[in-house]
Amino acid sequence: MNMLSSVVAFVGGGGEHGNEEAGADFIMGHVLDHVIWHIEIAGFDLSITKHILMMWIACAILVSVLSYAFRKPKLVPSGLANALEAIVVFIDEDILKPYLHSHSREFAPFLLTAFFFILLCNFLGLVPGGATPTGDIGVTAALAVIALLTGISASIRHKGVGGFLKSFIPPGLPVVMLPLMIPVEIIGLISKHFTLAMRLFANMVAGHIVIFTFLSIIFMFKNWGVATLTLGGIFAVSMLEILIALLQAYIFTTLSAVYIGMAVSHEH
Repeated sequence: MNMLSSVVAFVGGGGEHGNEEAGADFIMGHVLDHVIWHIEIAGFDLSITKHILMMWIACAILVSVLSYAFRKPKLVPSGLANALEAIVVFIDEDILKPYLHSHSREFAPFLLTAFFFILLCNFLGLVPGGATPTGDIGVTAALAVIALLTGISASIRHKGVGGFLKSFIPPGLPVVMLPLMIPVEIIGLISKHFTLAMRLFANMVAGHIVIFTFLSIIFMFKNWGVATLTLGGIFAVSMLEILIALLQAYIFTTLSAVYIGMAVSHEH
């Protein structure tokens, strides 16, 4: 259901109960994912949803823009290449080196890819007719699992299996406490990445719900004064969403770097 058909359905809902149902459909139709092309192979549902399509578009934009910007490498880049390099340098100086230290170059490809991918996915939800893949808990959970597996594999690679297992035992812990504390440490590791997924998901969904709730208010009251105030609120929330899109990409990348840095650290 696109925005126009949602608005028509809302206006024509008829009565208070109809308006409420139409308003709910109007909001959730733009927040929840839906199937574009239904594909089933050997009993497996491989349908293409709008969020999957948006992720493909984000990947295509990333590959196209980066390939175009750096098609002719220069010692002193200019234009688009200079702008992208400034972002990369900022992330390197502000996130990678402070939290990963000597390992910053090793994990730069993953963290930079995650930052630009999440940022593009966030912005695609602000484009008319678009959708926000990062407003899907399945997408953010997958990103968090990738970050978790990256940290685990890095820890095993740098400290060995024994060193990785030892990281679940706090220094100076009495042996009698091991059966209690080891599960707690494992749960703590998983929960950190769970909150990583939930934080990104919740922040991206919240702004969309607020905007579409404001739109519903316009048709609920059908008053020019209310509509004017509501549109002002929508504009303010939209500007805030741009900031949130930037912040959430930055926060996800920062926390991923922190967790990976902790995983490869020999102090714990």
